[in-house]
Amino acid sequence: MIILGIDVGGTGIKGALVDVETGILTSNRRRIPTPSPATPEAVAETIQKLKQHFKWEGTVGCGFPTPLKHGKCLTGGNLHEDWKDLKVDEFFQQKTGNKYTIVNDADAAGLAEVTFGAGKGVKGTVILITLGTGIGSALFLDGKLLPNTEFGHVLHKNGAIFEKYAADSVRVEENLSRKQWGKRLHKYFKHINLILSPDLIIIGGGSSKKFNKFEAQINIDTEIIPAKAENDAGIIGAALAAK
Repeated sequence: MIILGIDVGGTGIKGALVDVETGILTSNRRRIPTPSPATPEAVAETIQKLKQHFKWEGTVGCGFPTPLKHGKCLTGGNLHEDWKDLKVDEFFQQKTGNKYTIVNDADAAGLAEVTFGAGKGVKGTVILITLGTGIGSALFLDGKLLPNTEFGHVLHKNGAIFEKYAADSVRVEENLSRKQWGKRLHKYFKHINLILSPDLIIIGGGSSKKFNKFEAQINIDTEIIPAKAENDAGIIGAALAAK
């Protein structure tokens, strides 16, 4: 069964056709830069371009980078304030004509990894953390997703959230070396390890490809590994959610 999966990110919107029985991409991945500003209308136009590129008329699975509740944005996340309170699936269907299954982008990546990748068959508590424009999270117990966690928003100090201290976008903005950034991530994962006591932590997002450049700085007593699907996990999981 083939489904179009789309992963909306803060810097890029990516899509591909996915075999949801195997988790394998059956087309080349297409990436379009996220519009700036990333208003609902502008993002919908980009989604339409991806849909037309793949000549796709069926249901679309879409990973979306905001806190969600039943497909409705609770905030604009790292996109635009106009997303707040918008029902994303209904909005995209109105704009493109397709039906949509909307899932948080980190939850999508987690679904891919628990079904096909690094978390497959792992019992107990598994958490996937995406490191990109922000910090996203997906929490699983014995393979079952507890949706819409926002562990990038746990507090660091002085009321600031860890996402503003340790996201990959912060590394770029502050021109941190991977080693310097890794030390920040150590503080973050030490805190996550304390509050969740997971059996496995999986690193997703664009930084999963560079895990070997900062893993030595993270010293916790829980196994921490990169996502097997790397940055394609969000596309695969989005398609899987629409199965």
